[in-house]
Amino acid sequence: MKGHPITYSDAELFWIHDNHTRPRPEAHAEFVYLWDRPDVSLSNFNSLCKRKGWLTGRTGCFVKGQTPQNKGQRMPFNPNSARTQFKKGARPHNYRGAGHERVDTKDGYVVMIVDEANPWNSNKTRPVQKHRYLWEQVNGPVPEGHRLKCLDGDKTNTDPSNWEAVPMALAPRLNGRFGRGYETAPADLKPVILATAKLEHAVREARKGRK
Repeated sequence: MKGHPITYSDAELFWIHDNHTRPRPEAHAEFVYLWDRPDVSLSNFNSLCKRKGWLTGRTGCFVKGQTPQNKGQRMPFNPNSARTQFKKGARPHNYRGAGHERVDTKDGYVVMIVDEANPWNSNKTRPVQKHRYLWEQVNGPVPEGHRLKCLDGDKTNTDPSNWEAVPMALAPRLNGRFGRGYETAPADLKPVILATAKLEHAVREARKGRK
């Protein structure tokens, strides 16, 4: 009856303990049949074993060297599953091959897919920033401690002539809290601001070298 504890005889407890390593549904069904205990549900049977610490010893995880039961077996054909499976040689609808371009919504740079192996995975293509990729094709790798600066302010203009490698320490002189507002300046003032920032940077570096 609900609300009253279920009691077991010593013989029943001995049998349960002797069979506690078997699969619970199997052991429970046999217990109910042998001992005529329809009042003991599978939940009751599980609770008793847990209270007594009579665990099955199974964790549900594969152990090293264990062979899966379905090894070598083919999955049964299912028409619903077959409709959603990729066919050999098929490509997903969102596949983007070499030459595909997009504008990064975060920083505004053009990202291009190039036909080069990706060093981070097994893909035969990889994404690159188009302006940097084209610039390096002409000028070689960006020097250490430098970054590419967009000269006309239009990051989608990826022509190598529109980008210049400048020292990273130069960036604060162009923009930022104490910068000269290079990004928002008129096109005819940008060259003057950049030249002034370069001169100030050179003077600072020279002073540091004399110390």
